[in-house]
Amino acid sequence: MDCNSARRHLHAYVDRELDVASASAIDRHIASCEACDTIFSRQAELRRTLREHVTYHDVPPALAARIRARAPAAPATPAPSRRLPWGAFLPRLQWLQFGAAVAATAVLSWTAGVQYASLSEDELVAEQVMAGHARSLLTSRVTDVATSDQHTVKPWLSRKLDFSPPVTDLTPVGFPLLGGRLDYLAGRPVAALAYQHRQHLINLFVWPDHKASSEATQTFSKDGYNVLRWTEGGLAFWAVSDLNAAELKDFAQAYSSAQ
Repeated sequence: MDCNSARRHLHAYVDRELDVASASAIDRHIASCEACDTIFSRQAELRRTLREHVTYHDVPPALAARIRARAPAAPATPAPSRRLPWGAFLPRLQWLQFGAAVAATAVLSWTAGVQYASLSEDELVAEQVMAGHARSLLTSRVTDVATSDQHTVKPWLSRKLDFSPPVTDLTPVGFPLLGGRLDYLAGRPVAALAYQHRQHLINLFVWPDHKASSEATQTFSKDGYNVLRWTEGGLAFWAVSDLNAAELKDFAQAYSSAQ
């Protein structure tokens, strides 16, 4: 699948309207195309924000009156013996529908703009992290290399990235390594390490962050997901899961202690 074909179907892909074969084809394409993956991430974030935060309004009476005033005049009332065809009302109805659509679009765009303008840089990245986690669950693409052998996962990721992410199997403390994959977040390719705790998936995204020194853990929570962020050794770490916050913190501490 090329970029043009993938982008024509991205809206349906985001809305989960495609069949399995088509969704899988787009998933494989965006995994290897940074430009299309960026477009997908933005559409997914906008869709989620609109669903969560948009306020729906009825068309104000004054606006409806102005639209009716500009609509073409209705045909003269027919004689009682004639029945006016339904199509005669279409021009006015179409104008009303068009006006309502314009008003709704303006409200949605304004709400989305206000919502994103109010988010900090870390909150915006947290949104992308949650989107990446949800995408891995939706498409069942949790790993590109599926193994608990850290000596296999680390070299595989290092060959495909411009840095070498720390990889540790945490099976002894209840967080077995499932494998790793490539993802694209925060405007760059990143390492995604997949861990499991009971029936819960944990995605740990890792990428270089040389601007920040080691920082204490920051927490984010939304839509049933918990996110932990910390920096260490010139790398940014973002862990996300539907685990409760305490267990996700235990994972982060176990991972850091093992390095």
